[in-house]
Amino acid sequence: MMATNIGKISITVRRAAYLCAAAGALTAGPPAFSSTQGTLGATSTGSVSITASVANRAQITGLTDISFAAVDPATAATSSQSDCVWSNTATKGYSITATGSGTSGAFTLANGSLTVPYSVQWAASTGQTSGSALTAGTALGGLTTTAANPTCSTGAATTSSLIVSISAPNLQGMEAGVSYTGTLTLLVTPQ
Repeated sequence: MMATNIGKISITVRRAAYLCAAAGALTAGPPAFSSTQGTLGATSTGSVSITASVANRAQITGLTDISFAAVDPATAATSSQSDCVWSNTATKGYSITATGSGTSGAFTLANGSLTVPYSVQWAASTGQTSGSALTAGTALGGLTTTAANPTCSTGAATTSSLIVSISAPNLQGMEAGVSYTGTLTLLVTPQ
């Protein structure tokens, strides 16, 4: 079973606002944006400046549960799926951190005391069957997305690939007829 994490939200200081404030402090004139007050009369006109900004956000969607059922232990079992990662930073950048449900976040499946390890790879493009190997709890950064919105409802339907594998030697160490289960959590952080 696979769980998803919408993303670790990291809010950064609005650098543009600080640069504007610093530039304003260096000049002798009034701030570039300021309200004006109306005067008493038959009509009165005033104005206000409006600024808006949003915090860094990311979202991962399109994930599906993975099932390796009655696989042949002679060859590795691999599952690849395409998903959607969105980031609203200027570069559309993000990092991804994978954590398993094993001891200390290890990528393992278990049934009681029986365990089997698996490996996880990530590719920042869709339809891939291999990618960068992930280490449990360690962020893979420097990734970018082509998603137009948080759920890929317009533009590209998917942007990245998750690849999960169990090697043949690890499959051969499993007990036949026993279901091993675990959870893989994917944490996306905008960069």
